Amino acid sequence: MKTKSFNGKALITENILIIIVLAMVIVVSILKPNFLTMNNFSNISVNTAIRFIIALGISGCLITRGNDLSAGRTVGLAGCIAGTLLQKPDYGDRFFPNLPELPILLVLLIVIVVCSIFGLINGCVISFWQVPPFIATLGMQTIVYGICLVYTKSLPLGGYRRDYTAIASGKFLGIPYLFFIAFFIGLFMWFLYNKTRHGKYMYAIGGNESAAEVSGINVAKTKIRIYMLASSLFAIAGFLLGAKAGGATTGLGLSYELEAIAECTIGGVSTNGGVGKVSGILIGVLVFELLKSSMQFLRIDTSWQYIVQGAVIIIAVALDLRKYLAKK
Repeated sequence: MKTKSFNGKALITENILIIIVLAMVIVVSILKPNFLTMNNFSNISVNTAIRFIIALGISGCLITRGNDLSAGRTVGLAGCIAGTLLQKPDYGDRFFPNLPELPILLVLLIVIVVCSIFGLINGCVISFWQVPPFIATLGMQTIVYGICLVYTKSLPLGGYRRDYTAIASGKFLGIPYLFFIAFFIGLFMWFLYNKTRHGKYMYAIGGNESAAEVSGINVAKTKIRIYMLASSLFAIAGFLLGAKAGGATTGLGLSYELEAIAECTIGGVSTNGGVGKVSGILIGVLVFELLKSSMQFLRIDTSWQYIVQGAVIIIAVALDLRKYLAKK
């Protein structure tokens, strides 16, 4: 039996984005000594935590050769719903003036239930109507945004309760609460992907949907669960993002789905389905956040930052396709 020879060139090519970003981090650390501070790492960990949750939601869709372009708008709607329900009682521009103070967990549950409905619709449209995920979720993206505009009347939200914003600003033993929240969600998703029947079905569908269906897997039911879970994770991320920002507008979460796709592909989740690990997703998110933080420390113009991020998205997907074609 022949052993697979080590291919250093292929390894470098497949991880070129990670190598470039790490090199960039080293350069920034030399040029800007304040980059390597606990305060900056704390900020990066908070940003990584929320983006990690969004990427986890996208990952299940990608593994089954799908997508969810409504992710960013769902995050935004979740943040806006939470914002309207968790304002201070004495806030002058309170969205619901006569609303009593609601428990934070109840509001989170409301947000998850509302957003999971959109995931249910996405899953049904993709599974039963056979609408391509790209088109189905692109349409849902616009619908969710429209609902957000109608619900908020396009008004900016603020005046949040302290117990709500403390979720994002609070720390335990010097570690942000958001880090712990993301850690436990990541642990749950790892268990779901690796130790449950749902995870096995998900990877089987991504590998070969026809073969999975012939083997007795209920493909439609599994996909619906995947898209509902994705929307639930987007809801949690939006809830946390609102707490972190201390306010919300209808623009909250704009284009977050594109970053999540790039983060997943950088972390080894294939857009061609059947491949992806939670640990890889975390690496992809961390790499992307380090890239953004490095550009901010170098004071690169915001316009150029968007150009670089867009290029990273294209390159990440192109490298993923290259790996897929090399295996054929």
